[in-house]
Amino acid sequence: MKNQGFPPDLFDGRPVIRICNTWSELTPCNAHFRQIAERVKRGVYEAGGFPLEFPVMSLGETNIRPTAMLFRNLVSMDVEESIRGNPIDGVVLLCGCDKTTPSLVMGAASCDLPALVVSGGPMLNGHFRGQTIGSGTAVWQMSEDVRAGKMPLCDFMDAEACMSRSAGHCMTMGTASTMACMVEALGLGFPQNAATPAVDSRRYALAQLAGRRIVEMVREDVRLSQILTRKAFENAIRVNAAIGGSSNAVLHLLAMAGRVGVKLDLDDFDRLAHDLPLLVDLMPSGRFLMEDFYYAGGIPAVVRELGGLIHGDAMTVNGKTMAENTADAPCWNREVIRERSKPIREHAGIAVLRGNLAPDGAVFKPSAATPRLLKHRGRAVVFENIEDFKARIDSPDLAIDENSVMVLKGCGPGLSGHA
Repeated sequence: MKNQGFPPDLFDGRPVIRICNTWSELTPCNAHFRQIAERVKRGVYEAGGFPLEFPVMSLGETNIRPTAMLFRNLVSMDVEESIRGNPIDGVVLLCGCDKTTPSLVMGAASCDLPALVVSGGPMLNGHFRGQTIGSGTAVWQMSEDVRAGKMPLCDFMDAEACMSRSAGHCMTMGTASTMACMVEALGLGFPQNAATPAVDSRRYALAQLAGRRIVEMVREDVRLSQILTRKAFENAIRVNAAIGGSSNAVLHLLAMAGRVGVKLDLDDFDRLAHDLPLLVDLMPSGRFLMEDFYYAGGIPAVVRELGGLIHGDAMTVNGKTMAENTADAPCWNREVIRERSKPIREHAGIAVLRGNLAPDGAVFKPSAATPRLLKHRGRAVVFENIEDFKARIDSPDLAIDENSVMVLKGCGPGLSGHA
């Protein structure tokens, strides 16, 4: 490795820190990770470690079709074998877009070494003609307006540029933001890791501090299994309810728990969080976006508001407990982060549904549903595959109305905790 110009004293036995980088220009959410990696390296050097960057397959929902979910487990294998097969004392996981976060955590968890996560951060808020718009929410609304002839295509293209105006992942509470929040709630990332905007200078400061901390974790022998405990997963489930997080978090948390041998099942989500209130007013469940969430106080403010529902003694990667990290966490905007006594909705956590249509269980996100959907009767319109959907969906002969439920066969992933 000296052929890369490394000085001889770097091979003196100091901690070797690998930086697992999901940078790719095909993954817009993660396209700024080269700069973040450089900041992590700076921190590792400052703490007396030897940083080495390595790539893994980058999964971006923006381009991969039909879904990056098909490759999540493949990437987790890539991460795991890269760690197992090389001399590594600790690892910093750089992830942002939807599936990069769970896949990297799963792979590292299987190796149970010192590790922490630095998320890429959300894009800046989108603004279009005096209106705040969010990726993953407005884009679908507007694309349907184009198809219906309500919006000119040129306006749609202008809105696209207004919506995606900086580096970072979707700034709505979709899967990318949700999993970044889950990382923080699990204790795998520093406070404010989830919500700090991608282009905010504090994102780069956080990355440098993470580089310093991973060297300390190696010397203290703080491993992932000490962070990813049952208490940590219960905290994440409750935080997910309070923020109106994506139902995809169920799939990913179950898989991550399986990697460290923590018993977690579908019913835990219903038992622990179904009756919890929605506290965060973010699209698609509300009005605001991740930039607003950061300015309001982010995950620390939510954890503090949840109070006794959170296991305060759960350890986090910065060496402090969850309670220590959030004891004085302020909330600067009560419109964005509500008090528990004044929630947006009383019962908003993930609901687990069972019945003849879903004997193994199905999940439902009440926070993003209109009241009429909470009790609904309608005819199922079934499509055999995505090609069948595209061929029939715009046909005037399609037997469908506003009460129908569209079903695409074969696209529901399994809920195995050991995925």
